[in-house]
Amino acid sequence: MKKIFPIILPVMLVLISCGSGNSGAKQDNSDTTMESKTVKLITVDPGHFHAALVQKSMYDQVSPDVHVYAPEGPDLAQHLGKINGYNSRENAPTSWNEIIYTGSDFFEKMLAEKAGNVVVLSGNNLKKAEYITKSVNSGLNVLADKPMIIRSEDFPVLENAFRTAGEKGLLLYDIMTERFEVTTILQKLLSKNAEVFGTLVNGTKEEPAVTKVSIHHFSKIVSGSPLIRPAWFFDVDQQGEGLVDITTHLVDLIQWECFSEQILNPSDVTMVSAKRWPTSISPAEFKGVTGFDSYPEYLRKDLKNGNLDVYSNGEMVYSLKGVFARVSVEWKYQAPQGGGDTHYSTMRGTKCNLTIRQGAEEKYVPTLYIENITGIKADEFNTVLKNALSTLPYDSLTFEQAGKAVKINIPQKYRVGHEEHFAQVTSKFLEYLKDGKLPEWEVPCMITKYYTTTSALKMAK
Repeated sequence: MKKIFPIILPVMLVLISCGSGNSGAKQDNSDTTMESKTVKLITVDPGHFHAALVQKSMYDQVSPDVHVYAPEGPDLAQHLGKINGYNSRENAPTSWNEIIYTGSDFFEKMLAEKAGNVVVLSGNNLKKAEYITKSVNSGLNVLADKPMIIRSEDFPVLENAFRTAGEKGLLLYDIMTERFEVTTILQKLLSKNAEVFGTLVNGTKEEPAVTKVSIHHFSKIVSGSPLIRPAWFFDVDQQGEGLVDITTHLVDLIQWECFSEQILNPSDVTMVSAKRWPTSISPAEFKGVTGFDSYPEYLRKDLKNGNLDVYSNGEMVYSLKGVFARVSVEWKYQAPQGGGDTHYSTMRGTKCNLTIRQGAEEKYVPTLYIENITGIKADEFNTVLKNALSTLPYDSLTFEQAGKAVKINIPQKYRVGHEEHFAQVTSKFLEYLKDGKLPEWEVPCMITKYYTTTSALKMAK
């Protein structure tokens, strides 16, 4: 039986055929403007809200027609609902035209039709290795949400996918939004200033040179509405454990900040220690964020005393080219009032420490602190810091004393939210796509990053 799922767009009504396996009616957009849209997106099995965030903005070179191949169900419905919300919002509405196929052979249909040239992946992480490999083998570029893989046995599969992409002249790229957070950018830039920072210390396993800690929450607000997560998100066999999920961002930042634009290899990584622990989710909490009255059968293996133990937390200590780093991620059910996901980061130099805090004292806004450890007078250090800030590509940066450290005051115009970072990453990917290549360090660094995360999980287990 044929079902119709309508999405109201600002200028057209697209009728979407769900359940029958037939493609939705495609609009005729063959004007000169459309012909200039050289990039056509294909969204595959969008089970995570990050897939929609890629489309929160429009892009000059991207066609508004987006082909979506996915099984019918709540994941697809929520994805389309978010796109419809962007299309119908009052401020800067988008004009995406979603063309949907929901047959049971949706992935094979996508590979056969090749209705676009960039596959967007954000969903069940267990399937990513297969989706990436077959998409690249079929001659399609891939823009994938993190993590690309969640198991060590998939690491050689990912290596081979990168090799194939290179041979075919394709781009395979993951969405690293945290590179665009302003305090992280400032931390990186100041760490390159020898007058302020000196040089990065090597540290030890007990006192690493770099520490990055991230706290996330299962219950949150996305694009103005409470987030409904799929039940499989709580199955670490499908979503991935904490050590291979959020840590992807943190490991990436360590590579990006400490070894900027340098080619890294798995042989540069030495895993020192790794551990994992669960977050306990009650039936009421599970229902609150998924809408499910009971745990699905595949989650029963993780039940303990009636609650769900989700191994979403982990910590690793490792060295990268002799520099020791600690990465920790923790998931809680809900943030405190007025709070949200938080990030803590420290880089230790020979002249100062650069620390980002995002706690209650900072009103949950990422804030960069600089601690002078040289012993020189504050006035002298502040003069050096003022000169350094004046050379950065940000105007109106100031600082003030905050205990033993100074706090950098960042104008609001540079405060871009997490959701907006997706447009920044996508725009950067589109630049690379136009150039026909990634920077030479990106692929080896991605390979090294996933070697690090999967090695940590293997050690912890």
